[in-house]
Amino acid sequence: MTETIINLETVNPLDFFGVNNAKLDILKKKFPLLKILSRGTQIKLSGAPEQIKAATEKIKLAISYLERNGSMSNNYFDQILGGDDVEVIDNFMERNPNEVLVFGPNGKSVRARTANQKKLVQEAEKNDVVFAIGPAGTGKTYTAVALAVRALKNKQVKKIILTRPAVEAGESLGFLPGDLKEKIDPYLRPLYDALDDMIPADKLGYFMTTRTIEIAPLAYMRGRTLDNAFIILDEAQNATDLQLKMFLTRIGANAKAIITGDMTQVDLPKNQRSGLKTAARILRNIPGIGYIELDEEDVVRHRLVKAIIKAYNAEHERSAEGDYSK
Repeated sequence: MTETIINLETVNPLDFFGVNNAKLDILKKKFPLLKILSRGTQIKLSGAPEQIKAATEKIKLAISYLERNGSMSNNYFDQILGGDDVEVIDNFMERNPNEVLVFGPNGKSVRARTANQKKLVQEAEKNDVVFAIGPAGTGKTYTAVALAVRALKNKQVKKIILTRPAVEAGESLGFLPGDLKEKIDPYLRPLYDALDDMIPADKLGYFMTTRTIEIAPLAYMRGRTLDNAFIILDEAQNATDLQLKMFLTRIGANAKAIITGDMTQVDLPKNQRSGLKTAARILRNIPGIGYIELDEEDVVRHRLVKAIIKAYNAEHERSAEGDYSK
């Protein structure tokens, strides 16, 4: 029987142990042969040396993940403690802390922060076309833009093209004030915001002027061939079958494309069907095309966003079952 103490000075003990010690309970269930006590900013382990060694490795992996991301769900904590295969460990371990996707203005670093965001990076590195589907706030667009900026800085592509369908919330562009650019820009604003985080304003302005970076509505892609480019189609759930086919057949030589979307937020008119689900289904098994699903565990916005998504998902399931009593 031996003892060891692990310090939690680098993280908030409440974040590590969880509300009402929920994560501590998970830890005890994973290692039932150990006596595990929490004392302020310390964890005391008592038991067989091999059990203590295994638990210590997992706890340090969880601490490292929490240091990088600032939060850790019970589900992720459970995965970290229970995953022994290389793939699971790689998802949560940062083998190279300096492996940043891109450095933004003032030295800000942008990196994949969750397991599924890391998978998105891996899929994009292996494939020329990637579908990234998931709810709001999961970082799918932000990570895709970071990959595009990295490819441009590394001279892997000559230009970045960011596009979105200009149809949202049932609104008609004709009723909006201003010229065509003023009508379109609000729909493309999230793409501008992501670029602002990654490229200095003067350089971004130069890239936009020289069309090294182009942000345009999906309709502007018709008839073009997009060579030597990193192309992102955002909010693809608002593209029809024909629009998605048109976009995908624009991809030229030495080009990469990431298609992002959220199937729970389709804003197309009722007589039009989203083409994203169909495209992801019929294309995902083609070599060179990757597919990744993000979920509420990948939400990196306000902590309430995750709870909001879960609540809406539960309501959707009840509606599908026809049970409104819960």
